[in-house]
Amino acid sequence: MTALEGFTHVFEPATRSGAPTLLLLHGTGADEHDLLPLGRALAPGAALLSPRGRVDENGMNRWFRRLREGVFDVEDLIGRTAELAGFVRAATAAYDLDPERIVVSGFSNGANTGAGLLLLHPGLVAGAALFAGGAPLQGREPDQVELSGTRVFLGNGVADPITTIDQARLLADQLGERGADVEAHEHPGGHQLPPDVLGRARDWFDRAGF
Repeated sequence: MTALEGFTHVFEPATRSGAPTLLLLHGTGADEHDLLPLGRALAPGAALLSPRGRVDENGMNRWFRRLREGVFDVEDLIGRTAELAGFVRAATAAYDLDPERIVVSGFSNGANTGAGLLLLHPGLVAGAALFAGGAPLQGREPDQVELSGTRVFLGNGVADPITTIDQARLLADQLGERGADVEAHEHPGGHQLPPDVLGRARDWFDRAGF
């Protein structure tokens, strides 16, 4: 089985000339179709590459195992993120994508995984729009990778009981310390993506010039 065949996925070609590619990573319990509307709203006309997480947690799709809610199996996250990086490289070749114009966007478990791609596989994606995500390695300090030129939008709720705002702020700090250009927006709600945060992310995407 090839790296591309290893992930059930949806690919929608770009409908706008010169558009980037959005790599869409769903949250726990969702699938490869869940974030397609988000992708279309965030970057109209962009190509959409949306795989399904390969971990089954009581019938729910996930990207990596967790020991309990809020506590990640970090070693599994590292291995699963490497598998996903291999899929992205294979899809880039198979679908003739521009490797310098791939932007990852994810929600919750998918946002944590997108953050893992940034910190563990620098240069794989040009940027990220991550919602309700936090530091993927939790208490472990990431390597001092080079993320200069990587543009990141983070949207998090200060009342989020699943991804605490402390973990979200830690992610912002880790990315910024490694040179990423981070734009973080906090909203008063919980584990969700409010319309105003999506609007801010859409504006950020337009300004980022991917």
